[in-house]
Amino acid sequence: MDDLVTARLVLHPMTVSEAEQVVAGESASGAWWGPGYPTDGDVSAARRFLGTCATTGDPQPFGNYEVRRREDGAAIGGVGFHGAPDEEGGVTIGYGLIPSARGNGYASEALRGLLPFARARGVTRVKGDADHDNIASQHVMTAAGMRPAGQDERVRYFEIAWTGTTANPDPHS
Repeated sequence: MDDLVTARLVLHPMTVSEAEQVVAGESASGAWWGPGYPTDGDVSAARRFLGTCATTGDPQPFGNYEVRRREDGAAIGGVGFHGAPDEEGGVTIGYGLIPSARGNGYASEALRGLLPFARARGVTRVKGDADHDNIASQHVMTAAGMRPAGQDERVRYFEIAWTGTTANPDPHS
C-alpha cells in the first residue's frame, strides 16, 4: 500500500515488521524516530495491529499509519483505524503525537488526510472520542470536520457521516 501524503506529513501504512519494532522500542537502521517516539499510545496501537494481523490478517487499508514529517522523515506519532468498517460502514479512529510535535496542527492534518481516504473506500461514518479534559484532542477532531455526538462520564464522542456525495456534519440526520 502506498503512503498517504498531506502538505506537511506522510502517513505511512505500518507493516508487521515496523509494528514489531515499535513494540520493541527499537528503530530499524535508516528509520528516524523523533524524540519520544514511540509513545505508550503508539506501542498500544502497534500491539493491537499485530494482534489483528495474527488473527484475521493485515487489516490495511484499515490499519495503523505512522505519522512522519515530510521535511525530515521523522516519525512523530500515529493515526489509524481500530479495525475494518462494521456492517453499517462505520470505523473508529485514533491518533497521537509525541509531545514535541503537538500544537503544530499535525494531528488535525493527519486526520484530515485519513477521512477522505476512508470515505473513498466505502466508509460511511468515522467515530472518535477524547477524555473530557483532553481539549486539544477535541479540537483536532473538530478541525478535521468531525462533530460532537454525545458524551458519557469519561469521554466526549465525535463523528462525521457521509450520505450520497456530501459530508454530513450533523451525525444525527
